[in-house]
Amino acid sequence: MSALLLLCASHFMDAIDLSDVGVALPAIQHDLAMTSGSLQWIISAYALGYGGFLLLGGRAADLLGRRRVFMVAVAVFAAVSVLGALAPTGGLLIAARLVKGIAAGFLAPAALSIITTSWPDGAARGRALGWYATAGATGFVSGLVLGGVLTEVSWRLVFALPVPIAVAALIAAPRLLPADTPATGRGRIDVPGALTATGGLLLLVYAIAQAPQYGWTSASTGVLFAAAGLLLAAFAGIESRSRRPLVPLPFLTRRSTLRTNLTIFAMWGGYTSFAFLATLYLQNVLGWSALQTAGAFVPLGLVNGALAPFAGRLAARFGAHRMIAVGMLLLAASYALFFRIGPDTSFAAVVLPVMVLNGLGTACTFPALNMLAVSGVPDRDQGLAGALLNTSMQIGGAVVLAIVTAVVEAGQQGNSSNPSAGYDAGTAVIVGVIVAGLAASLLIPLRTPTAHHDPAR
Repeated sequence: MSALLLLCASHFMDAIDLSDVGVALPAIQHDLAMTSGSLQWIISAYALGYGGFLLLGGRAADLLGRRRVFMVAVAVFAAVSVLGALAPTGGLLIAARLVKGIAAGFLAPAALSIITTSWPDGAARGRALGWYATAGATGFVSGLVLGGVLTEVSWRLVFALPVPIAVAALIAAPRLLPADTPATGRGRIDVPGALTATGGLLLLVYAIAQAPQYGWTSASTGVLFAAAGLLLAAFAGIESRSRRPLVPLPFLTRRSTLRTNLTIFAMWGGYTSFAFLATLYLQNVLGWSALQTAGAFVPLGLVNGALAPFAGRLAARFGAHRMIAVGMLLLAASYALFFRIGPDTSFAAVVLPVMVLNGLGTACTFPALNMLAVSGVPDRDQGLAGALLNTSMQIGGAVVLAIVTAVVEAGQQGNSSNPSAGYDAGTAVIVGVIVAGLAASLLIPLRTPTAHHDPAR
């Protein structure tokens, strides 16, 4: 139980860092004189590092030792949090966020694979993943509230917020986490596969994130997409011939893996984009303070945190696929309700229902997707399975956020007199993405492989 508490603390730390930065964006933009396009990179740089290095991080955890990788990642996370708090320019702040994303790319699969290898498949693992999701939800709420409070003093304090948690985790990890087995440390990483996969994913996320600024059909965007495609194609060729592949190709061809990753791509893409869009709308259009905006998101996290411990058990009992479908329906309904927002919006009548439904949908969806992602996967590959899921999350966040940002900015061009222009179109994109994710979730097979089956089936 102590080990689970420590792993939940690491997830809590990561969630705090995600939510507290969002409410600080307008203050950062004003203080560092950043444009809207460059401001997006405070979010996108994190996704770039995270999404680009997750596969390498997951395999490193499996081969080099999960506790070892966890501790190194936490140490780097803490160090760059301090650097971000001290950054004198927007460029250095974005660089710190990039490195922090890379650290998270190693931290997340290491933490998740420790859970999935320490608790057996079924109700026990469902409970552990439920508490893990609760830690994320609680961290999200805490980040919003503390981010709003600290931003009133200085946005720089927001970036230092995860440091005490990271230090405590580093002190406790050697005593609480299971020791790495000797067999784990003898593995070797597929270097050519790691280079091509990481390079391809980095270029892909970068191409998506910069496309709204330079144009989706511009030559620079086309070159980036082409280079990413070539690297990923080279990666597939290398993996098909490697004796110790970074990602065994059967992982990518499992029907349950494909559909689970498509669903979380849509779920996290919609969630990330909504948080970004709603934060800017509440502060820039309605004139709310950072603290008021943070308070608007609190019901989302409270509902999520209250339900998530039970969601894993419910998914184990009634079927993860059913929980995912219900959760995606709730998420689609919550984002559709955001169409009702306007200059005279009432928190109780409009914002509160959106946040409550969103909290319910997230609680139903996230633990169940984590359960499906690792179901039937051998212990030696649990880090990789978690990394694939998190890679889909981060790429989904980058893709959908880039599209929504482009749609909102296009709607605002020529409508400077209407501060809310473009937001309805951005919301429509989010709803459409969630509906597409719901369609993918309905295709997830009713039965998933058990632990003794070949994961390629």
